[in-house]
Amino acid sequence: MPQNSSSATEGRVAAGRVAAIGIIAIVAILAVAAILLFINLPDANAFNARVERLFIENDDLTSGSEIKLLEILAQSGTAFSETLASYRVVIFVLLVFATALLVASLVFLVTILTLNRRMGEIERQGIQVSSLLISREENAVYLNNMEFKLTEAAIETLSILAEARMDDEVLSGSEIEGMISGRDAADCDEAAGATRIKRLRDALGNQMVSELLVKTIARRGYVLSIEKDVIRMI
Repeated sequence: MPQNSSSATEGRVAAGRVAAIGIIAIVAILAVAAILLFINLPDANAFNARVERLFIENDDLTSGSEIKLLEILAQSGTAFSETLASYRVVIFVLLVFATALLVASLVFLVTILTLNRRMGEIERQGIQVSSLLISREENAVYLNNMEFKLTEAAIETLSILAEARMDDEVLSGSEIEGMISGRDAADCDEAAGATRIKRLRDALGNQMVSELLVKTIARRGYVLSIEKDVIRMI
């Protein structure tokens, strides 16, 4: 158990480190891209500067139509300046949005990889059960403080498996059926015990929990994949 805890902790630390490095890299790349983009954008006042130059260098433009043309150019320069400023804001918002999306995607990816790794560890090592309390009176089982209401037959099957686990025994389907029915195992059908195991798994509901809790050992039988010192029956 300490080794498993240490491995899980190291995995979380490594995942956190990868996420932090990835986030810093994304922010840095987009920051550099934003700086280069804003540097290369034309100056918002460039058009106004050209119009002002026209006013200064052409004092002889005194007719009404010429002055009107210069006023139109000045208004166009102001409109261009405002449009370019709004474009800068839009570009900035899009860059911030892209950064947020990339960071979120990276976090989700690291989370999924961490969960997949954890699931792989669970599949290899079995479910980590800190307590298993079987209450025959209530027809309930408390697995890591999670309550499962079971049928009387399912409780009986689970109780037999728990007793066998405490004795370090693996029970075949015929042995399970014989212990429940009170008959000799040789007179019982293997399929009957397998059916009881299937009903127990169905009653537990969660496929991952039931498949990892009640393990099938090829050509031997069934066993609870938990430490025997966590089992209690009342």
